[in-house]
Amino acid sequence: MAAKCPICKKAPATPEFRPFCSRRCADVDLQGWLSGRYAIAAQDEDEPEAEALSQPLPDKD
Repeated sequence: MAAKCPICKKAPATPEFRPFCSRRCADVDLQGWLSGRYAIAAQDEDEPEAEALSQPLPDKD
């Protein structure tokens, strides 16, 4: 059984636009990403680089 298009849920995916069925459905998905409708959840991490930059440099004697 062929996978259905994740946008329209009607047509099977075509190899040229996989996993979508057409350029239109691929463009609808791209517009969702560009407009911020889709987001990937991420955890905030400590920024070790910022911490290292805020520390004074050791004295060179």
